[in-house]
Amino acid sequence: MADDAPHILDLTPLNPRFREDPHALLDPLRSSRPVMRDDQIGSFFLTRYEDVRGVLTDLTLWRDPHRAEPAALMARRLVEQSGPRTQGDGGTSILHMDDPDHARIRNPLAQALYKRVAGSRPAVERVVDALLEDLAGGAGFDLMGAFAIQVPIDVIAAILGVDSERLIEFRDWSEGVIQSLNPLRTPEQTAHLLRAGEALSTYMYGLLAARRTAPADDLVSDMVALQEAGAALTDAEIVVNLSALLVAGNLTTTDLIGNAVRLFLLNPDQLAKLRADPGLIAAAVEETLRFEPPVDITGRIASHDMVVGGCPVHQSQSMSLSLRGANRDPAVFENPHAFDITRRKIPHVAFGGGAHICIGAPLARLEAQVALGRLFTRFPNLRLADPAAPPVWRTLPFFRGLERLDVLI
Repeated sequence: MADDAPHILDLTPLNPRFREDPHALLDPLRSSRPVMRDDQIGSFFLTRYEDVRGVLTDLTLWRDPHRAEPAALMARRLVEQSGPRTQGDGGTSILHMDDPDHARIRNPLAQALYKRVAGSRPAVERVVDALLEDLAGGAGFDLMGAFAIQVPIDVIAAILGVDSERLIEFRDWSEGVIQSLNPLRTPEQTAHLLRAGEALSTYMYGLLAARRTAPADDLVSDMVALQEAGAALTDAEIVVNLSALLVAGNLTTTDLIGNAVRLFLLNPDQLAKLRADPGLIAAAVEETLRFEPPVDITGRIASHDMVVGGCPVHQSQSMSLSLRGANRDPAVFENPHAFDITRRKIPHVAFGGGAHICIGAPLARLEAQVALGRLFTRFPNLRLADPAAPPVWRTLPFFRGLERLDVLI
């Protein structure tokens, strides 16, 4: 790596410059070093759409960080940080799995989840409407804490079949296990993570046992039914992967909603387009995902010697793919730094791609579409409390979301 090239950790919210404007760093890197080697953490960093999409869709590449070379320090650190852990027979998240185990677990889980999502719009609408009703009496609120955080937690609780009287606990567990993604967590946050992970795991095992005795209309019952029909899934694999929906899905959907609201309030012409044609809501969510995706990077491990963007990559070397950089590539997206919900549709990479494309993508899209549509309808005068105030971005590495977003109604 050249002396003046940034390190990958400089290309995360840990760096105040990156928090303020990621593309001030990503744009020149994509132009001059689209495949950059960072020996400090042992990974290549890819920023060009063609390269990122090509790697994402290459089904021969590995996802399991344990297959990375010893020099791939970041890949190995990420798997150490992943969670939550489960009791019993060693369940593992599909986030860090390769075939055949990846397909063995993901396929039945996706089958059950997608069927649930297809019928979940009324439940999502009920969650969103209840939250908006609670917010209607005041002059304003923190959109993140009072709305964007609550929507995905309450929706996944309904889909899983969490008992309504346990919802407050479930929200606390969800907030706790998200700390598994924070490498700079405080001792108090680590304690919350451990406490929440254990409580969530215990509850999910109990829910599995209960649904075997008395099935209900929920995703846990669906997984039990698939298990009984012959799907080769252990209880631990079900528990850890359903729990992973909380970790990966809740945080990213929260940020998707928050980022979208901020973008629309900063771009009133785009909000006017959406109000004039509510049918643009799906396109609006896709443009938010392209323009301000919740996830910065994903990774792959080379399963063979290969060439990426003209650069040799050897077997077992790690590649970090900048989803954010690829989604603003001017070679693919016209005027990429403009937020335009009517732009010509070109597939973004915000959800990754290939066999490991985000399993929760259909649910995230549904939640964001319902949340945004009903929020802007319920509060037609919604506006930023202080339009001149700089955004307060979280410092969580590899994710982009707001600490808070104060709005008036």
